[in-house]
Amino acid sequence: MRKYILNTSIISSVIGAFGVIQTTRRGPRDWRLILMWVSWGITVALAIGSVLQQDEDARELGDD
Repeated sequence: MRKYILNTSIISSVIGAFGVIQTTRRGPRDWRLILMWVSWGITVALAIGSVLQQDEDARELGDD
């Protein structure tokens, strides 16, 4: 769990969520808002994927 919380890509995606939430609360409700949420979701998925890949690479190096 610590590897997710301390990863900088996860932290930046969480910080990016604040901007999307503020835009959702204050901004107009149109197609751009949907794209912002989709973009944020992709960012989170990529951040989690990079943590998983780093963990897998570290395990492979440890097995040698």
